[in-house]
Amino acid sequence: MNAVKMLAIALIVAGALGLAYGSFTYTKETHQAKIGPIELSVKDKESVNVPVWAGVAAMVVGAFLLFARK
Repeated sequence: MNAVKMLAIALIVAGALGLAYGSFTYTKETHQAKIGPIELSVKDKESVNVPVWAGVAAMVVGAFLLFARK
């Protein structure tokens, strides 16, 4: 399996996951303070929405790369 086919499969899977879930969240540590033995930190949850067109485009490009002839 060459690199182009592996990239195509990865794009198809990423596009399908983007369509299935629609968004993903991650935790970002924004503030941190050390005052002697006490440590304070603030963690914010960030959410990123994946547009439907991006998921469909990734799947179309992946399919094109997978089935394109040289």
